[in-house]
Amino acid sequence: MKNIKTYICAVSLLVALSCSDAFAQQKGGEDAPVKVEAKADTAISTVADSVKGEVIDDALLGDAEESVLDSALVADANAGTYTQLKKKFIEGGAGFMSLVALALVLGLAICIERIIYLSMSEIDAKKFMAELEKKLKDEGVEAAKSLCRDTRGPVASICYQGLLRIRETKAAIERSVESYAQVQIGNMEKGCSWITLLIAMAPSLGFLGTVIGMVMAFDRIQMAGDIRPDVVASGMKVALITTIFGIITALILQLFYNYVLSKIDHLTAQMEESAITLMDILTSLDEEKSKVNE
Repeated sequence: MKNIKTYICAVSLLVALSCSDAFAQQKGGEDAPVKVEAKADTAISTVADSVKGEVIDDALLGDAEESVLDSALVADANAGTYTQLKKKFIEGGAGFMSLVALALVLGLAICIERIIYLSMSEIDAKKFMAELEKKLKDEGVEAAKSLCRDTRGPVASICYQGLLRIRETKAAIERSVESYAQVQIGNMEKGCSWITLLIAMAPSLGFLGTVIGMVMAFDRIQMAGDIRPDVVASGMKVALITTIFGIITALILQLFYNYVLSKIDHLTAQMEESAITLMDILTSLDEEKSKVNE
């Protein structure tokens, strides 16, 4: 591009000199063409030297551009999301930013533990109840209890509690199943109160850090004795970073918490449906026994 520009400048200069030569000849001066030709020779030599210099400079420029491009690519690779977050974290201050980060880590740890626990507790409830009914009819109560003991999850647990009281009345079996279902729901919701606490604390810590940062910013303004835009803007930016991270932490934990609640609701619905199915199975078995006795 620079070579092309140089040639264009050279052509423009020659055209201008030619026009000036024609203008001098039109005025009838004899010495004027000689002076113009001398100027033209000087200009052409200058342009030629500049063209040579541009060729050399272009070669050097190509190497420089490649090195600058490589440096930019390396800088872009290093300046990733983690680097930017670390920079903003440091700018926000280690005190309150550490508390917000601690709330995020603890909340995620509890959420992940609950998700793993609830995922391992999920089973195919309909298939399990069909196998349980088959065991009761073909192999008896002990085989059904063994199936419940060997199956993980709250559905199998409440069925086992119901089978333990199979010789009692239907009302007693229902009360036992409902009571143990409440225990299982409590086990599933264990730790959820801490998640809600951390969700509420994260923005509060961010707001507290913002207020303290604003107070510190006003102290710097008072020490400077002048409300300069750089002093005010830098102080407010650092103060607001804690609020941003606090809100982001709360949003992340809220998403995980809602997912945990959805799993708890799914398991609760499975337990209710399985309890109803168990009572229907026991009722049908009693009816069959009464018919046989008759």
